Amino acid sequence: MQPIETIAIASEHASTPTGNVLPLLHEIKHALKALAERGTEYSIDLNSLPLAPQEDDALERLLGLGEVQARLTALGVSEIVETAVPGVWRVTHRDSNDNVVGRFIEVTVCPAILKSQQEDLAGGISQLERMIGEQD
Repeated sequence: MQPIETIAIASEHASTPTGNVLPLLHEIKHALKALAERGTEYSIDLNSLPLAPQEDDALERLLGLGEVQARLTALGVSEIVETAVPGVWRVTHRDSNDNVVGRFIEVTVCPAILKSQQEDLAGGISQLERMIGEQD
């Protein structure tokens, strides 16, 4: 039996810097100003941008790490990380096989995924009423 030859296929931009880090920082700055002045939230889909791996690393390094980190487990794991820039968050979603399915920069006071959903609140009230009833 002949060994199978493996051919590496890579995007032409896989390791070539795109020059998108500085424009991305400007976009984040303008979004943060809009949040501070008008309360406008903003999301940047990092998967839709042509960023070389070293640029993604540079962006992460430049934005730094803040005090808040959250990990949610639903259909997969989602990681929500506050950057060192208040109001700027890195959000990564993974599927059940741990593949990254979404990467975002969210400019917001609190990422929506961390907020209780309106439709879940009624269930919370019912749960508390049952707890109270069990204590009576």
